[in-house]
Amino acid sequence: MSEPYSFRADPAVPEFDDSAPLAVMDGECAICSWGARMIHRLDRSGTVRICPIQSPLGAALLRHYGLVPEDPASWLFIDRGVAHVDFEAVLHAGRRFGGAARLVGILRIFPKPLRDWLYKRLARNRYALFGRADLCGLPDPGLQKRLLR
Repeated sequence: MSEPYSFRADPAVPEFDDSAPLAVMDGECAICSWGARMIHRLDRSGTVRICPIQSPLGAALLRHYGLVPEDPASWLFIDRGVAHVDFEAVLHAGRRFGGAARLVGILRIFPKPLRDWLYKRLARNRYALFGRADLCGLPDPGLQKRLLR
């Protein structure tokens, strides 16, 4: 996608502590809220942070990687400065978290074009299929500590 940590040279991206992985996801999507809870549960290191696309940082990071924050159909996972997008982000996060999260790797049996197509279909219809939820309104204090806004 681009060089590791390329966002550091982008004046449109606010400075943030990039020493830990960051999941940038739709803060209004119910499935993304579920995903944030899964990250909190599966990330045994406790280091992965979560940033809503609707925040200035989240929107700037999406724009930096050529994604559209006003129509957030992408999920972005930045690990060691490298951006992973959509299904590849899910697969990378699963490998990183280990344990039961690695089960998502079984989806690699599908060819990448099919995975990309499935992801886009799910993402484009996420509100109709799963509804809306407020990621930032999740009550778990441990999860709240992970949020960058």
